[in-house]
Amino acid sequence: MKEKVIIYQVFTRLYGNRNTTRQEDGTIEENGCGKMVDFTPKVLKDLAQMGVSHVWYTGIIRHATTTDYTAYGIPRQHAAVVKGKAGSPYAITDYYDVDPDLAVDVNRRMLEFEQLVERSHDAGLKVIIDFVPNHVARQYHSICKPKGVRDLGEDDDTSNGFNPVTNNFYYCPGQRFTPYFDLYHGEQEPYIEEPAKATGNDHFDNAPGKNDWYETVKLNYGVDYYAGGVGHFDPIPDTWKKMTDILLFWASKGIDGFRCDMAEMVPADFWAYATTIVKKKYKDIVFVGEVYNPSEYRHYIASGFDWLYDKVGMYDTMRAVICHQTPAAAISGAWQQTDDIRDHMLYFLENHDEQRIGSDFFAADGLKGVPAMIALLLMQQNPFMLYAGEEYGEHGMDKEGFSGNDGRTTIFDYWSIDTLCRAAERKLTVKEKQLFDIHKRVMQIARKEKAVKEGVFFDLMYVNPQMERQYAFLRKAGKDLLLVAVNFDDYAVAVDVKIPAHAFDYLKITEGVYEATDLLTKEKEDTALNCDGVLRLTMDARGAYVLKFRV
Repeated sequence: MKEKVIIYQVFTRLYGNRNTTRQEDGTIEENGCGKMVDFTPKVLKDLAQMGVSHVWYTGIIRHATTTDYTAYGIPRQHAAVVKGKAGSPYAITDYYDVDPDLAVDVNRRMLEFEQLVERSHDAGLKVIIDFVPNHVARQYHSICKPKGVRDLGEDDDTSNGFNPVTNNFYYCPGQRFTPYFDLYHGEQEPYIEEPAKATGNDHFDNAPGKNDWYETVKLNYGVDYYAGGVGHFDPIPDTWKKMTDILLFWASKGIDGFRCDMAEMVPADFWAYATTIVKKKYKDIVFVGEVYNPSEYRHYIASGFDWLYDKVGMYDTMRAVICHQTPAAAISGAWQQTDDIRDHMLYFLENHDEQRIGSDFFAADGLKGVPAMIALLLMQQNPFMLYAGEEYGEHGMDKEGFSGNDGRTTIFDYWSIDTLCRAAERKLTVKEKQLFDIHKRVMQIARKEKAVKEGVFFDLMYVNPQMERQYAFLRKAGKDLLLVAVNFDDYAVAVDVKIPAHAFDYLKITEGVYEATDLLTKEKEDTALNCDGVLRLTMDARGAYVLKFRV
């Protein structure tokens, strides 16, 4: 039997932090920091009971930070090339190390991670971590690499801007790194990099701007960007081998998958090479790709990716529907664009890059995301992702420091998440409890109902043009039939949902009177199902029906 995958993304540094000081641009001593041990057996069991199948522990691998860990033999990073006090989890300083911020005992940080993996598995959860393939921190230096491993850049010819075989980085020979900002940044000595390396967001000169990923350097996978992006993949570039070894290292820790940051900025040829090697040894491991170009989706799936972000299509569409900027029928167009690869598309409404639904920049109310959440969880067999705090309607309007007040939960600062803190103390508001209850109920339906896990999908919108802010569809597996209808309007509505004769033929439904159970309320009512007939549904503001029939 198929499993409905529900990924719960946690920003590990923030999740368990209960310090509510929340000093803007505060240090770890002032604002505190969540730890891996905060994921206790009870916390993990509760996530599993909520309906989660996979936990994506964001920010596990050691990255650049201004916090000083030199007492533990960890090199210090220059503040000029660190974003925020805590630093970005996507500016990796050692691919073979665990972020010391997350450990109770810094000297045993890898052991604490291994114990986290074990606890997660004991709770019935699978573990996903980040793999950041496109770029590293400017001061990358591994102190934890296995014996015999050569460091990234260790053997580079820095007088050569591009070498497809041996160089791990791109260089600007004869030029010093001169970005837009002050290279001292409060330090006694300036940050010096000469020759300058190319910046992570494909900025190939020595002077990145403030909107560039200036704290990172681009890795060289054999693509000559100086010559228009020509690939040189034979012989195999050294970077391919080094990065595949890093994947194998973390796979050996017993994890179940990698979320691959900005996967489309790395050539698909590399992914075909690396995923083949990793999956040959760890056959059940999954690769989740952050790919934003729909024209490249099928290329990256063919290169070994199991799931890809459905951002440009489904996320953008659903956001517009939630905000009443486009009719609900647009959802049909979004899924149709990827129908041939639907099982590979990862649906979501929030993650660390996107604004919170409850923020003033999005819907200003987490409840307004509920109909979208129900639709995305139940309409297909593909995976769904939930970002920690989303289930409580986290506001996301904090001004944390480097991040600023942008409707997102920071990834650069030491902070704590208001709703998660109050949830741990059982101090949620009535509305927040309501949001959590509906999320849990729908996630459990998705995980338990055969019609969701492996059923056929039938979109009802083409015969219901009268529904501008409602969306309805059928799911069926065996004798189990689900009718799902959601209301994106801010007021209650009564709608007549037509079920066409074609649905009866396609899904092999026999006309008749059946007992319908609303899986959201457990209420039951005898209901007639007839070809081209209608069902009158009265839905609350932002409400829904999930009606189950045995046909």
